Amino acid sequence: MSAELELPFRPDPQLTEVMRLRVQSLQQRGQRRQEGERLLRPDEAVYRLDFSRQSLRFSRWTVRLAQRGRLTVTATSQLWTPDLTHLMTRQLLEPAGVFWSAQGDAGDAAVDCYEADAQEFGERIAELAKVRKVMYFLFAFEEGCKF
Repeated sequence: MSAELELPFRPDPQLTEVMRLRVQSLQQRGQRRQEGERLLRPDEAVYRLDFSRQSLRFSRWTVRLAQRGRLTVTATSQLWTPDLTHLMTRQLLEPAGVFWSAQGDAGDAAVDCYEADAQEFGERIAELAKVRKVMYFLFAFEEGCKF
């Protein structure tokens, strides 16, 4: 029998700030982003997932949204450290995990998702955990959802 392990996403305020400073710097200098560079949008934040074990099997998502809205979680494909390299669009994995709580739902109602995409997203993360200790993600908070 295998033990169930819960891995929480943790906000990474330092890396989020570095990415926001990159956007600010470009705006202040009147420069454009590099070809293929992915800049952080105002409704996005960087989160990390630390793997305490490398051999994982994905089983399910437990997502809670404090308010109604939509959360899109996009994983990065390589060891990305925004303080050393710029995030490039080719480093973002598909599919993204998309979770939402509809306008008519009660505050404690279940969060919906695109089941096939969410399953593939979770399996891909578990596969990458075999060779990583940490992964970074972009969380996009939309339609009233806030971080």
